[in-house]
Amino acid sequence: MLYFACFAVNNHTMKYRQLGKTDLRISEVSFGCMSLGKNQAENTALLRKAFENGINLFDTADLYQYGQNEIIVGQALHDVRRDALIATKVGNQWRQDGSGWDWNPRKSYILQAVEASLTRLQTDYIDLYQLHGGTIDDPIDETLEAFDLLKQQGKIRHYGISSIRPNIIREYASRSHIVSVMMQYSLLDRRPEETCFSLLEDYQIGVFARGSLAKGLLAGKPAESFLQYSPQEVHAAAEAIHACANAHRSPGQTALRFVLRHPAITTAVAGIRTMRQLDDCLGVATAPPLTDEEITMLRHALPLNMYDAHR
Repeated sequence: MLYFACFAVNNHTMKYRQLGKTDLRISEVSFGCMSLGKNQAENTALLRKAFENGINLFDTADLYQYGQNEIIVGQALHDVRRDALIATKVGNQWRQDGSGWDWNPRKSYILQAVEASLTRLQTDYIDLYQLHGGTIDDPIDETLEAFDLLKQQGKIRHYGISSIRPNIIREYASRSHIVSVMMQYSLLDRRPEETCFSLLEDYQIGVFARGSLAKGLLAGKPAESFLQYSPQEVHAAAEAIHACANAHRSPGQTALRFVLRHPAITTAVAGIRTMRQLDDCLGVATAPPLTDEEITMLRHALPLNMYDAHR
């Protein structure tokens, strides 16, 4: 993993990592936009403060809020567009009656959907276009034709996938030019460590970690079942996180630092909705790294989990 010089803005010092084989430098913590509310002024203030303090990647999807999330991001970042990196996703097609969505990885749909996303984002290109899921039965060659065509046309700079399925990740890593995989990863979900991380490192494909706070369970939310872990095991993990937190590193920052210590990770995509959450995420830049002893304690806080499907 390549690290770059620090970038200080408003007393925060953000660090950057190179995304795979690309020339993109991504902030260690990036902004997951799915959690944004409906107030455009509040959202704009959040997004602009994040950008001004060194967060340079903003992740959204055409699925979120029926496309309204892309509109929010596009409006907030319009005048800094060339410096902000925008990632969005495609593949989930809303039904006309709004009752839900259907999976659609067909080339014709992707070529149609990208135009709508470009309009909503107020841009003529997308920095990272991601397939929002995937199954082993998809027409993968057709999907890849669409992404490669969009790249040739200059409508997207790079493409990736958002998936937690090892069989899908293997297919795209070996058959395509993806530069990133977004997947869930935290102290409570270390499944990618089994095979996915090493595979993606071999292919020089960056990992965007989402869910690093495990729905807030690692940052103060009352314990409940999570994946195959019992509430008692979740509580033990949260207690370990809190034991590693100190005056210079909050529990949330500790959980994010645990994720960022893995060399496969390019960025931790944090779902941010409030100024307090944003400030905590910005503080990751100056929070001390975990010591070897702390990493060992966290890794032994509960049994390692593994994928039990789509292997």
